[in-house]
Amino acid sequence: MDEAEYRAHLQGERRAYAWVMRRYGGMSLVESWAAALRWYPSEPPDEPYRLLVFHDPSWHWAMSALHGDRYAEERPDLAAPPDAYYRA
Repeated sequence: MDEAEYRAHLQGERRAYAWVMRRYGGMSLVESWAAALRWYPSEPPDEPYRLLVFHDPSWHWAMSALHGDRYAEERPDLAAPPDAYYRA
């Protein structure tokens, strides 16, 4: 993934994470973006694991933050994102 692709993907994941935090976590716009920036910091190209955070979608990371790692088992209604998530 080149740097432009990384930046675009990073921004998309931040946007989706912030959307989940507003919709499901009750955060304000400012709070949700602060949470997204904390979870998805911009890392330098030579960081060996910088793409690791992308191995799961932002839905998973946000739900884990809000409901714990077992959210899919304990809250099956949250196991998959709604269609609106993909438009976030």
